[in-house]
This record gives sequence, structure tokens and C-alpha cells, in this order.
Amino acid sequence: MTDLAIAANGLRKSYGDKLVLDGIDIAVPHGTIFSLLGPNGAGKTTAVKILSTLVSADSGSGEIRVGGHSLATDAQAVRAAIGVTGQFSAVDGLITGEENMLLMADLHHLPKDEGRRTAAELLERFDLTDAAKKPASTYSGGMKRRLDIAMTLVGNPRIIFLDEPTTGLDPRARHNMWQIIRELVTGGVTVFLTTQYLEEADELADRIAVLHDGRIVAEGTAEELKRLIPGGHVRLRFTDPAAYQSAASALREAARDDEALALQLPSDGSQRELRSILDWLDSAGVEADELTVHTPDLDDVFFALTARTDTPENSENPKEAVR
Repeated sequence: MTDLAIAANGLRKSYGDKLVLDGIDIAVPHGTIFSLLGPNGAGKTTAVKILSTLVSADSGSGEIRVGGHSLATDAQAVRAAIGVTGQFSAVDGLITGEENMLLMADLHHLPKDEGRRTAAELLERFDLTDAAKKPASTYSGGMKRRLDIAMTLVGNPRIIFLDEPTTGLDPRARHNMWQIIRELVTGGVTVFLTTQYLEEADELADRIAVLHDGRIVAEGTAEELKRLIPGGHVRLRFTDPAAYQSAASALREAARDDEALALQLPSDGSQRELRSILDWLDSAGVEADELTVHTPDLDDVFFALTARTDTPENSENPKEAVR
């Protein structure tokens, strides 16, 4: 567990008779992006709150370590090693971006000169220098998110929890945020990301865990998860009717589309299966004009592994809703 940035065994959490996390295991290597994916009510934010020391796990949980420190015996060291950015911005709109940064520097007990230098460097890094003297209330959603993460980095954390950081952002701002997250990891930071955006997890995460009803129902790389779901296939299309008929006669398991002169073969899209199909075409002297591979995406994985639940959007009262 000491080789991992985040490690939890049998993590459990209940609110009254509501079991939110039912003994989940989490292992996040240093310098990677781990995404916890799930619908509203799955327990994503509860997991973040526990791992970031904001709430306590149930007594039946196993060992939990973050940044090499035990949550049970050294929570203060954990807090010193992490940064947390929630889906709702912590930016104070009544003061300027620079003042928000300096406030964070004060909270981290940085000397005044070091705090000003750190604030200036981060504002420049996140392209906020021109807006630094303006009230944060005048910032766009994307600018507030960038300022939020810049504030999180004031303490130079090596582990950052990003709880649905792109909620409410337009596509351009979301893509900009993705680039920021990639740059953080390039610099050696470990990112624990929760999201409802399937594309986001697919784009960013080294590993993804799908959380549903308090349990992790699947975990792996995006490609590994996609291979869990049936429906992948290879489509062969022909322009020569004779070639199409020859292929259809030989590949009786293929689904036919006589109008399009196309055959569809079940396939997981692996290199081995594609090579087998190509070798068969060569040996039979049949030439397909087009070969396309169709594999399930994370949407298919998500909907196959989870069921829709009606959960209130406001999660301030954990007994009413748990995100």
C-alpha cells in the first residue's frame, strides 16, 4: 500500500440505514489519473470526502492510506499532501482572483513574499494574469474553474481530488480543463477524478472504476472495460457482388446486408481476430473494399453496468442524496 498514492481496502460508509459505500477497494499508483465513474447517488463524492479527511469511514472499513499516510493515525499529514476541488467552486466572488490566491497562501501559512510569488506564478500558469485584479464574480465558468484549481495548487499538493470539476462548463472550457489535468499529471501529480461524463473518463483516466449502489462493479482501463460488453463486430463491405456472395457463402456466421453488400462478424476488435479475418480473405482470394471495426464505447459499458436511479441533485443532506 505504501507504493500507492491512494490505497483503501474495504471502504464502507453509511448514513443511518442508508449504506453508501459497501466495502470498496481503491488503488491509485503515483502520477496517474484514476476516475471514479457513476451516476448520481452512487457514492462518488462520499468516497472523495472520506479520502480527503472531510468525513470518517465506518469503523468496519479496512486500512486507508493517502500519500503514504494513514487516515486513522495521521490525518493531518494527509491534509498536507492533498488538494481538493469540488464540483461547486470555492472561489469567493466578492474579491479579486489575486486576492483569492493570496487568501489561500495565508491559509497555507506561506511567508508574504513567497505567497505573492506563488500566486503570481499560478495566475500566469492558468492564463488569469489579465483578470487577476478583477472581482471573481465577473469570471466565466471556465475561468472560475481554472482559478479554483490554481487555488488548490497553492500548497503544492502531490495528490489532487477533482470532484466533477467540469460540471456546467461548455465544451471548449471542458477541453481546456482536460489539458490542465493532463499537465498536472505530467508534472508528477496524482489525480483522483470523479465524473459523470463518460467522454471525460475515456479521455483522461489511466484506470476507471464504475461505482453503482455503493459497489465497484467493474474496474480497468477504458479499453478493458469496453471489452466487457458484447456487441463488438467487424463489418466487411464489397463493391463486387460476386466477391460478396463468395464471402457470404464461406462466412455463414456473418450477418448479411444484401442491399449494402456488407457482412457483419462478431468480434472484440483484437489484433488477433482482425489478423484472422484478413488471413482468411487473402487465402480465399476475396478482397473487401472496406473493413471497419466497431467496439462498444463507455456509454455502452455505463448503461450495461448501472441502472438509472432518481436521486435529488442537492446533496447537502446526506440522508436525502448521496453523490
